[in-house]
Amino acid sequence: MTATLERPAAPAKSAARRRRRPHYTSTRTLLRWLTTIAGIVIALAMLLPIIWMAFTAFKPEADIVTFPPTLWPREFTLQHFIDVWNRIPFAHLYLNTIVFAGSVTVISLFFDSMAAYALARLEFRGRNVVLVLVLILLMLPFQVTLIPLYDMLNGLGLTNSLPGMIIPRVTNAFGIFFLRQFFLSLPKDLEEAARVDGAGEWRIYWRVIMPLAKPALLTLGLFHFQYNWNDLLWPLIMSSDLDNATLPAGLALFMGQHVVEYGLLMAGSLLALLPVVIFFLVIQRSFVAGIATTGLK
Repeated sequence: MTATLERPAAPAKSAARRRRRPHYTSTRTLLRWLTTIAGIVIALAMLLPIIWMAFTAFKPEADIVTFPPTLWPREFTLQHFIDVWNRIPFAHLYLNTIVFAGSVTVISLFFDSMAAYALARLEFRGRNVVLVLVLILLMLPFQVTLIPLYDMLNGLGLTNSLPGMIIPRVTNAFGIFFLRQFFLSLPKDLEEAARVDGAGEWRIYWRVIMPLAKPALLTLGLFHFQYNWNDLLWPLIMSSDLDNATLPAGLALFMGQHVVEYGLLMAGSLLALLPVVIFFLVIQRSFVAGIATTGLK
């Protein structure tokens, strides 16, 4: 009789659970909406300088310096894009920057990958010492070695030349460490199977490891290309004229001591931004995969 009286309690409990579910569902939905709105606000805050640069490039000079400033141009003009091509050798600077950033990216990926493969896969005496030295170089600011490096290149007659800008950057400590982390995540069974088939270390590196490392190589390539494309200090020091200068150094001419030509500067910066954006859009999937598999999250 006691069991018969206690049975109706179960439907009552299930009904209570059903009444609570909408509360939990609404809370999750509210949190999802708040997270989405917060993400949009943060994204817009980060993109605001780029949006401002893009609109400023199409404003007349009088509209740029007016107060209070406005984001949307009162009048659209393409004069700044015409002037930036006429005032400086923009096409020549663009070509120099492509040669500089592209050459450094390709050559550095080759040397970085070879060094990373040796540190990740080969057993040799002093490997840990070499790794520690790479990490020390990674923490050493570039400005510390700037003057000795310039003196050495000046003694070799490589200043004010594209080879002088490219050669010191044919390898990079960050690239070596980045690719080493990726190579450590690859299974060793593939290498052992290749060795059983009679493959040497070079063939294993080129035919086995490098195809598997495509996401990491594209990710590191984007880092190298973006850093060297936007670099101002090193090309500015190594080039004494516009014949061997890069685009950031050429655009710096519009920033005088007393007057800054904002319209020309924004137009040139917008044109300079396009290759990096296109590069990222092409490899964005590999970029995410490369970051996720190197332990640099």
